[in-house]
Amino acid sequence: MPYARVNGQNLFYTDTGGDGPAIVFSHGLLMDHEMFAPQIEALRGRWRCISWDERGHGRSAGDTLAPFSYYDSADDLAALLGSLGIERAVLAGMSQGGYLSLRCALTHPQRVRALVLIDTQAQTEDPAKTPMYKQLIEAWMQHGLAQPIADMIAQIILGAGWPGTAAWQDKWRQWQPHNLLGVFQTLVERDDISERLAGIQVPALVVHGEADAAISLERARDMATRLHAELCTVPGAGHAANLTHPEPVNAAIEDFLARLP
Repeated sequence: MPYARVNGQNLFYTDTGGDGPAIVFSHGLLMDHEMFAPQIEALRGRWRCISWDERGHGRSAGDTLAPFSYYDSADDLAALLGSLGIERAVLAGMSQGGYLSLRCALTHPQRVRALVLIDTQAQTEDPAKTPMYKQLIEAWMQHGLAQPIADMIAQIILGAGWPGTAAWQDKWRQWQPHNLLGVFQTLVERDDISERLAGIQVPALVVHGEADAAISLERARDMATRLHAELCTVPGAGHAANLTHPEPVNAAIEDFLARLP
């Protein structure tokens, strides 16, 4: 299994290889590299597709997790690209993956060819939602992932009635409390980078589910405006639009990539 030892981390990744231009996919909170399977299937052969598990997540999770920020995760992403011999890549990030991809574009601009930002934002967490998230995480840490909590989390991330929900809930039941606490603290303690987005000069595509209950479409529009980015809304899609509604998301991404200079 491929791991990159960078920045004191042991990061799991997948890489389709090949001579095509590179695109690297960064997942959302509580997810992992597998959430981009529909995009990688659509692009492989023409693009070198890399997907990785971020700190505290998936196969990169360990027995300890030191406090970290999304700037640290941005450094991880840049170092991963360096370890793979990739000078520049399109950064595609969903939610948390977008937070670190934006910060990578700010701190490692030489690594970034373009941005694909899926159901993400430049602002801090909505203060009206944070207490509920905290209650869910605390109950999960103390008592394990009861089905009602698993269903609430799935509703937030995957929406109602998606057929792949049970498989992700099974993954969530494997989480260790220290990793849950660490990644949640990073989420709620991040800074607002809205005023810095004008410094990002690469092409950008913003994709957002119209029914996203975690991040409002208004926040996505604000980010797109500040980035001078294209905005694609996905009817009926919630927070993980790329996973639950891959056809329109893939079409938007492929059209965007085809027009990159």
